[in-house]
Amino acid sequence: MKLLVINGPNLNFLGIREKSVYGNQDYQYLLDMIAKKAEETGNEITVFQSNHEGGIIDRIQEAYFDGTEGIVINPGAYTHYSYAIRDALASIVVPKVEIHISDITKREEFRRVSVTAPVCDKQIYGQGLDGYLQAIDFILGKR
Repeated sequence: MKLLVINGPNLNFLGIREKSVYGNQDYQYLLDMIAKKAEETGNEITVFQSNHEGGIIDRIQEAYFDGTEGIVINPGAYTHYSYAIRDALASIVVPKVEIHISDITKREEFRRVSVTAPVCDKQIYGQGLDGYLQAIDFILGKR
């Protein structure tokens, strides 16, 4: 199965920003964890990260044409207000999981609202980096 993991703004700063919220593991640790999951499951998992809304939208649209069969997305702050990313996700008819490292229900009020979750099959939050693996397992279980 061909999966795409999309990370939004500031995810490349894992291990640098707000360690009390996002943990001590850096972005390379996350990439290695996902690569190991791909190897263990025999699936192709591509990871894309951008701090730019348009880059994320372009990659979602590219997924329509490149045979992507499932999307895991952590839109970062775009979760709360990017109707453009929401619309791009709605255009792709594959299983989709929105992931958040922290428990967004226990943080600032604005973080509790997701405009992208309604066009995803599932939302996972508060599971740390393991949430990515849970999201991949969810999609693999949908085949």
